[in-house]
Amino acid sequence: MPSTEYAFQRCINPDCSKKQPVHETLTACPSCGDLLDIDYDWNRLQVPRSLREIEARWSRRNEPLEFSGVWRFRQLLPFAPDNQIVTIGEGQTILRNSPAVASYCGMSRERLFLQYEGLNPSGSFKDNGMAAAATHAHMVGAKHAACASTGNTSASLAIFASTTQLFKVIVFVGSGKIAYGKLSQALDYGGKTLQLLGDFDDAMKQVQDVCRHEKIYLCNSLNPFRLEGQKTIIFRVLESLHWEVPDWIVVPGGNLGNSSAFGKALAELKHLGLIDRVPRLAIINASGADTLFRLYEERGLRWSNGRPDACIVKEFYDQLDQSGRRASTLASAIEINRPVNLKKALRTLDFTQGLVRRVSDQEILDAKAQVGAGGFGCEPASAASVAGVRLLRDQGVIAASDRVVCILTGHQLKDPTTTVAYHADDAEQFERVLGRHGVLAAAYANNPILVENDLGKIMDVIRQFN
Repeated sequence: MPSTEYAFQRCINPDCSKKQPVHETLTACPSCGDLLDIDYDWNRLQVPRSLREIEARWSRRNEPLEFSGVWRFRQLLPFAPDNQIVTIGEGQTILRNSPAVASYCGMSRERLFLQYEGLNPSGSFKDNGMAAAATHAHMVGAKHAACASTGNTSASLAIFASTTQLFKVIVFVGSGKIAYGKLSQALDYGGKTLQLLGDFDDAMKQVQDVCRHEKIYLCNSLNPFRLEGQKTIIFRVLESLHWEVPDWIVVPGGNLGNSSAFGKALAELKHLGLIDRVPRLAIINASGADTLFRLYEERGLRWSNGRPDACIVKEFYDQLDQSGRRASTLASAIEINRPVNLKKALRTLDFTQGLVRRVSDQEILDAKAQVGAGGFGCEPASAASVAGVRLLRDQGVIAASDRVVCILTGHQLKDPTTTVAYHADDAEQFERVLGRHGVLAAAYANNPILVENDLGKIMDVIRQFN
């Protein structure tokens, strides 16, 4: 039977929980307006007896679906028939131990791992989710797709559209709120880009209205199929650790799609008996975009069996509006005030006994420099996870001996301007590019050295390196 007979969309509101067919194009429950999950009748599906069974698929990597780091796990996201699955070779990412970054964080040298999602075709983790969203768009015959973006979502959606030629793309971005490295991708891949006079939250509201009005397929993480694809990051982390569960998974928090997807993946794996314990999840906000931290750690908002206190959220958002407070951080990928997956993230925190922390732009950029010096380059938002581990070690929450996985969400070249400004020996440039965000100093700057065009002078400088 087709996979669609065993898959459906379910409202996450326990007072509703209504099911909708998998072939419907929905971003909210039509009955109550709450978020949707993709759910499965696992009892009628053939699931792996152990996660190690999946490893055999890699031996058939000449087949596109087995090569994909998303679709070789399709038994764990079985909503699409094989002949309708869309792939562009996503998910060829790696998990690497990083002794240098471990030392920076105060961890034992062999206990900290970096999951580098920057190796995806568009350079970020978004390709995992977009493979699933593009597949569903193909299943329902969508001819146009749209997203609001701080950069990575638009790049991912546009590369899937240009590579597959299945649909055309419209991208909504906030004015001045997108790094050039990301914007260049959306433009190069042919996405029609609308730059709004507003921020991401404004763009998110407008794209939802446009998609409803024009029946355009929405590819933001409100789309539950996006999160199905993002689940596979967890599968690849476990695969790289020989299916041993780490103690902690630390992830940047913006729109909270990854943290929501990770919680769902872990809950399903535990339900299916494929893991025997669950890691704790730490979600790291930037200080300039710290909605989840304020709601969860300061105001006590909790999942509460699917009934979080809506009054706490409304009061907080009303205060944001009254004060005119906008998200502001150099970690542009997580520069979001109103995360659309807030409720699902609360569910993840509850299931994983998780926590939320916030780190400053200074801490993020210092951690980013350490990640680069240790062998990987990443965009600023990625480094929030590393800065978060360092903070949690200082607070005594994470032990030096814990096995910790940091998710690096995007490639270094997503935002090269920030990297160059941090390392530059030009104080005026540093202040112009970074100072407006309150960054104080480049503590780990690798300054370029100005030298005269003379061999002797050049050799004098080089001898100083020894």
